[in-house]
Amino acid sequence: MPDLTHGDDAAAVNALRASVMRLSRRLKHQRVDESLSPTEMAVLGTLARCGSASPGELARREHVQPPSMTRIVAMLEGKGLVRLDPHPEDRRQKIVTQTERAESMLAAARTKRNRWLADLAGGLDEDDWAKLRDAAPVLEKLAQL
Repeated sequence: MPDLTHGDDAAAVNALRASVMRLSRRLKHQRVDESLSPTEMAVLGTLARCGSASPGELARREHVQPPSMTRIVAMLEGKGLVRLDPHPEDRRQKIVTQTERAESMLAAARTKRNRWLADLAGGLDEDDWAKLRDAAPVLEKLAQL
């Protein structure tokens, strides 16, 4: 575990936090559909990664209140990006599923962001690019914790 009282660990944690935040902000600007909020895109991404879910499950995964998720899902449904199906065990609930239109839009967004990031990484020398390739699985693991 990093020791934040140790100068090198504290500096590394600080640099990682700052750089991930800056990179994330810059990636968010690489959007395909400007009509969707970052939260709406995040919900579609969660559905793509985790599959269909109830609005309550989505609210927990996205760390928002259930009434907020209900509004987000309604907006996405109105845009034709999700559909609501009856819950197989509890007819009082609904299951949110992304549509083919959402899948296509997410694929286009991934392509655009990947292209932008690849262009940015093209400015690295081979040694830094090799380090970044090696670090990618560790960053992915960190993001899942």
